[in-house]
Amino acid sequence: MSGKGAPELTVEECGDLRVAVVAAQWHETVMDGLVAGALRAARELGTAEPTLLRVPGSFELPVAAAALARAGYDAVVALGVVIRGGTPHFDYVCQGVTQGLTQVGVETGVPIGFGVLTCDDEEQALDRAGLAGSREDKGHEATTAAVATAAALRTVA
Repeated sequence: MSGKGAPELTVEECGDLRVAVVAAQWHETVMDGLVAGALRAARELGTAEPTLLRVPGSFELPVAAAALARAGYDAVVALGVVIRGGTPHFDYVCQGVTQGLTQVGVETGVPIGFGVLTCDDEEQALDRAGLAGSREDKGHEATTAAVATAAALRTVA
């Protein structure tokens, strides 16, 4: 299980951080769970209600995350799901999204929470979506990681 060994993150003094969530629209049930987990994490961390921006698919996440980072958000959370099919399309989308989001974070200095599920089948995605019966809540985890990183970066400045 991918959640093994995950750190217990403690985040303090982050109530004034501006957080944005950018979420793909493909696989509606999975995405509903990821978005709900992300918004719940933001509330639990005491941040203001995050801006939520929806884009068509996961491939569009990097350009939207870049726009949000440049707009002054302290943390951006990218949520999507890519499910393996019978063609190399899965590999190209996963690689593009991962590299694109990494580039956005490095170039802007804004933490990007990586909540993009890359799964072999829908069952794996549902198990990570934070829904009733899911074993993991990747939307919540991605938001907590992004906000914790933004809070940590404050100590550098």
